[in-house]
Amino acid sequence: MISLKQTNSENSDFIQLVSELDADLRVRDGNEHAFYAQFNKIDQIGHVIVAYQGEKPVGCGAIKPYDGNTMEIKRMFVLPELRGEGIASKVLNALERWAAELEYEKCILETGVKQPEAIALYTKNNYNRIPNYGQYKDAKSSVCFEKKVKQS
Repeated sequence: MISLKQTNSENSDFIQLVSELDADLRVRDGNEHAFYAQFNKIDQIGHVIVAYQGEKPVGCGAIKPYDGNTMEIKRMFVLPELRGEGIASKVLNALERWAAELEYEKCILETGVKQPEAIALYTKNNYNRIPNYGQYKDAKSSVCFEKKVKQS
């Protein structure tokens, strides 16, 4: 059974999961890791979801304001041994609901071409590919998505 907890980036379980995410990304991104890492700081993120299997933290994700009507999905991660069990979708759906409750219209996100599992997750959850935005505009290995979360 998976339970979800709303928290913030000071949560020690979130910090531990993000350190595992960063270790994975260092390997996947190789020489590009430093470029992406600068946009993935976790200090002062006010909207974090941590997934638990019993007492064990097994996944996480966060949202942070991008502009007045858009939240950006950040720091999505599930422990490798539990991937494929729907945990990431539960976290993602909870983040979308939270963004809508906060009156945001859509969520956007960036992931990498070296993260096919992430691309599959967002496609499965009805995210649409968009042109790379902001700091990722010229990043050839970035893939960006968006989804409306609140009906206007």
